[in-house]
Amino acid sequence: MADQKPQQQKKERMSLSSDQPAPAIVESIVGRTGFRGEVTQVKVKVLEGKNRGRSMRRNVKGPVRIKDTLMLRETEIEARKIRSKVTKGTYT
Repeated sequence: MADQKPQQQKKERMSLSSDQPAPAIVESIVGRTGFRGEVTQVKVKVLEGKNRGRSMRRNVKGPVRIKDTLMLRETEIEARKIRSKVTKGTYT
């Protein structure tokens, strides 16, 4: 019986911490980031979940357009702002 309590508590903690992916729609494209400009920073609006309606910046690798739907694993952490406006692959 003593073994069952820690297992139940562990299951409860895991169910609370692991949320389902939340859909978010791309509102605007902020710019390119990453060492070679391979990542696009976008502004998204969360459609479902705990942070429904929240607008936030996220980094996306791969092709992305306005009105695309992204499935976010978590909606707590926001990407940092891009400091400089450098286009892909240029150094000035």
